[in-house]
Amino acid sequence: MRSTKGIRSLVALVAAGALLAGCGGDRSASQGGGTRLSIATGNTTGVYYVLGGGLAEQIGRHIPGYQATAEATGASVENIQRVVKGQSDIAFTLADTAADAIGGKGAFTGPQPIRAIARLYDNYTHVLARTDAGVKSVADLKGKRVSTGSPNSGTEVIALRLLAAAGLDPDKDVARQALSLPETVQGLKDGTLDALVWSGGLPTSGITDLVTGMGDDVGFVPLDGSLPAMRRAHGQVYAAGTIPKAAYGTPSDVPTIVVPNLLVVNEKMDPALAESLARLLFDHKADLEKVHAAARDITRDDARKTDPVPLHDGARKYFG
Repeated sequence: MRSTKGIRSLVALVAAGALLAGCGGDRSASQGGGTRLSIATGNTTGVYYVLGGGLAEQIGRHIPGYQATAEATGASVENIQRVVKGQSDIAFTLADTAADAIGGKGAFTGPQPIRAIARLYDNYTHVLARTDAGVKSVADLKGKRVSTGSPNSGTEVIALRLLAAAGLDPDKDVARQALSLPETVQGLKDGTLDALVWSGGLPTSGITDLVTGMGDDVGFVPLDGSLPAMRRAHGQVYAAGTIPKAAYGTPSDVPTIVVPNLLVVNEKMDPALAESLARLLFDHKADLEKVHAAARDITRDDARKTDPVPLHDGARKYFG
């Protein structure tokens, strides 16, 4: 029979192991050996999740000793929090959210220890509304039921800023709902929502589903009039862009606001691994393009343009 002391020691060891696993300390791959990396992505019908799955596959194939898993999350803010806490190793994030993290602003109470592997493709801000809601501009969202994206997501950051730039109080002037993209799409179809804000690559499958399913009963809201106020309030991280009509089969191109995406890691990541991740993006870019067309817009010329988020030393070594 075990002594009480021995049982207490066993319980302590089990608890310590569970705590380590919860903090991202247990990275042993369950099958095939090697080290398991967690990639924080986004909603399951967004580009982050799809491309993150492709990146995980390429890591397993081409970085010896590593396997990876793409994890569905609320996206940008949550992703950075996960990387800082050690719950994820790699994360997709919008550049405006990452800039807040470096500066200790917005959702972050102090500077966060993140570094960039590369700048990726641009995210396009989508604002769509039911036709019967009569929304022609962001200001017209006053009094409407609006999904501003998952809690702690980059979409939520942009949505709240868009509303404020239009002179609206997000907590008083709209019936704001913090919903994932699948929930949001269903809400517009059911009529429980009037409009949505979404930030994602082109095309985002959830938006394709919405536009295909609702046809003329839903439409895009142009955002060219919102850009000057967004830049005055938040800087040059926001730029003019266009959602081409071919992306979703719309009657014409839609003027919008774009924000770059970054791939980020904790500043403590092994430089050799960070260098391998940067190399992987370009040595196997064609494989990522097969997973999602947004990967076509990842370019070596732009990859190092991650300011104000510093490049990780390993990534800087790769880019030279």
